[in-house]
Amino acid sequence: MTWSERAVERDGVRLSCRDWGGTGPPVVLLHGLAGHAGEWDLLARALSPTHRVVAVDQRGHGASSRRPRDVSRSAYVADVAAVLEQLGLHQPVLVGQSLGGHTALLTAAAHPHLVRGLVLVEAGPGGPNANVQADIGGWLDAWPTPFPTREAAAAFLGGGAVGEGWAAGLEEHVDGWWPRFDRDIMVDSLAENARRSFWGQWQTITCPVLAVLGQSGIIAPPEAEAMLQQHPGATAASIPGAGHDLHLERPDALRHLLLEFLDELCAPHLYGRP
Repeated sequence: MTWSERAVERDGVRLSCRDWGGTGPPVVLLHGLAGHAGEWDLLARALSPTHRVVAVDQRGHGASSRRPRDVSRSAYVADVAAVLEQLGLHQPVLVGQSLGGHTALLTAAAHPHLVRGLVLVEAGPGGPNANVQADIGGWLDAWPTPFPTREAAAAFLGGGAVGEGWAAGLEEHVDGWWPRFDRDIMVDSLAENARRSFWGQWQTITCPVLAVLGQSGIIAPPEAEAMLQQHPGATAASIPGAGHDLHLERPDALRHLLLEFLDELCAPHLYGRP
């Protein structure tokens, strides 16, 4: 099964979505900062025979509007709500990695009636982190763009499946391969995460939650423990040998965990069917 591009418009911003079709319970996939919807292709293809799967290029990323005026957390959340409404996705499970998981978390908190379940991949309430913008800005500044080839980009961006996943989000120009985002938009998107945490929103979430963490990821054990203590409907799983990009490193393990979660959450009785 292949995907078709669907465009959602909200407040002058175009959001490009990879719609994998299907008539089953909906699943919406949200990539992380500086990422792209194509990172989810393997997972989306595996889910599409039994679920309606949509992967979103979030504002400022990929094929979506590159320079939106508003990159606040609330703008990202409103985008998700617009995607659900305009594409007719009734109570999906939101799956998000890193900043995409943070967006999914805030969407579930702000619009509990819109979300059936939440899967956080290397994401949590976090913050505040005064260094995050400088750290991300420095990392992006270190990219030797343009890359001469996509293979060179993949090698620089981690090699293997991780590097290939990141490099797939680049676009080719006459002088080489460039990111499909602007540095300042990425850094500005983290402004609120630098200043504050979002534990209050986490505590209001009512839907079931699965947190999938890499053994060497960025979510420290005390944060994971606090998440479980504050949300009795949450469960967590750690993937051995995986880091922050576990959806690229270990897509098989993530697929297994996600299918188990979806099978339980989307059982017929939960849909009001006998």
